[in-house]
Amino acid sequence: EKNGVAYLGNESTPYLIAVDATDKEITAVDLKTTCITIHDNAFSECKQLTDISIPDSVTSIGDEAFYNCSSLTSITIPDGIISIGDKMFSGCSSLTNITIPNSVTSLGDSAFYNCRGLTSITIPDGVARIGNSTFEDCRTLTSITIPNGVTSIGENAFNNCIYLTDIYYTGTEEEWNNITIGNGNDSLTNATVHFSSTQEE
Repeated sequence: EKNGVAYLGNESTPYLIAVDATDKEITAVDLKTTCITIHDNAFSECKQLTDISIPDSVTSIGDEAFYNCSSLTSITIPDGIISIGDKMFSGCSSLTNITIPNSVTSLGDSAFYNCRGLTSITIPDGVARIGNSTFEDCRTLTSITIPNGVTSIGENAFNNCIYLTDIYYTGTEEEWNNITIGNGNDSLTNATVHFSSTQEE
């Protein structure tokens, strides 16, 4: 254990895997720079957690790793992470700012469910699939950038995103029409799509 976090490792590198927050009342976490994995549910239900520093050494973050961290306001995911796991940030209702690196290729089911503080998000170019309920109940989300590499958007991915008005899509209208969009995405399909565009333009 180190600073309220239980780790697994070996004699030479004792802080390889962050397994669990031993104190669920923890308010800040500064992970060891030798940590390479954040385990499933590692910081789940840490409702007082407002700040976490994830080192660049981390290459894997498990499902529900930050589930219901309802006081977390901002997080930067390091380059090298390839997957945002199922329910990874589900219930992080205070999250207003998240940086998803270009290394990410998939967004898991319910990954950002009920992240009611997010107003805009940019999905990295390498992502091909947006999972079921990924952004469901993100009620303050007004705009999103979707890359032309996305081929499928899961059921309810944008359900109840009642203020979503603008989709910035990097591809053409023809490419957009070829995306498989699941049921329960009226918030997405009713928004204005800006083709060959990003929010930065």
